[in-house]
Amino acid sequence: MRITFPVLTLCIGGAQRMLAELANGLVARGHEVTLLMPRGAEVKHPVQAKIQWVQGPLMRERDYPVSDVIVSNFYTTVESAHEASQNGKGVHVRLSLCYEPCFLPANHDSLPTYHVTKHVLVLSDWQRQMISLNHGMQGYIVPIGVGPQFKNLQIRGTFAAPLQISAIVRKPEGGFSSHREQNYLMHVLHNIKRSYPEVQVNLFCPPAEFASSPSLQALRDTREFRFLTPADDEEMCYHYNETDIFVSASSYDAGSLPGLEAMRCGAALIAIYSGGNTEYCRPEKNCLMSLRHEGRLDRDIVRLIEYPALRRQLAAQGEYDSLSWTWERSVEAFETAIKQIVSSP
Repeated sequence: MRITFPVLTLCIGGAQRMLAELANGLVARGHEVTLLMPRGAEVKHPVQAKIQWVQGPLMRERDYPVSDVIVSNFYTTVESAHEASQNGKGVHVRLSLCYEPCFLPANHDSLPTYHVTKHVLVLSDWQRQMISLNHGMQGYIVPIGVGPQFKNLQIRGTFAAPLQISAIVRKPEGGFSSHREQNYLMHVLHNIKRSYPEVQVNLFCPPAEFASSPSLQALRDTREFRFLTPADDEEMCYHYNETDIFVSASSYDAGSLPGLEAMRCGAALIAIYSGGNTEYCRPEKNCLMSLRHEGRLDRDIVRLIEYPALRRQLAAQGEYDSLSWTWERSVEAFETAIKQIVSSP
């Protein structure tokens, strides 16, 4: 099939990684995949699909080639995708990598875009239920995955190092970080560091975001935390493998990829319920999980600091459970859904 994705950016991030992995997997299966992208947009993930550059920050109907399927994936790409579909350039399918109305500005603009096409792909059952309740549509689930570049390198305990706790932080200035509960996360990690000064706390951040964020740079300058800006998957995998406890404080995620990647690399996961992470999280079995209103994140971290046997047990089960979450599985689910949509009346 000929499949076109209008893509605003392929910067470092979970949603962008999923777009790249789906495109590459579809190319490997023999599909003709085109990514429509604004000229100059970032491409930080390997891409085997054809990239067609367009002028301006958004795609226009005339930019779209004739395809079998057009896959919009952010609310600002829906209008042009719909216009192209109306002009016979392909069936319009919405890939909802996040449910934008709940946490992004301008929800008066994003909410109506879910009334444009009846064909919706989602990342989790939680997200499917939300869209069904709000819009009456039943989406097809295309789960997240983890690539083979993320694995347990078996380096924990092979060298003298303090216990390491890691988390991801994103640029707060002008960004979309409110749902990540970053202020709460930093409050918790500050208290942990004060109570356990021998523990090393790592903060991962995309390099470009850190370089343009005065607030993150100021936090680094306190020397309380170790800032890391992994440039590629190899570096990210290594830092996950340095990590004994990975903390995810996001309270709203359709899929929540970093927690799953950390699991695959052998770290014990502590997470706040974010909706999408319930697909792979089994509290007290392969992770510790709390609700945001409980304010229990610090107590869960202390628990895994104080009980190393539990930490190792959760890490081992999490790594095992993560093995079924592959991008091949994601691509297969996407392809199956697209075929059903195209063949339906």
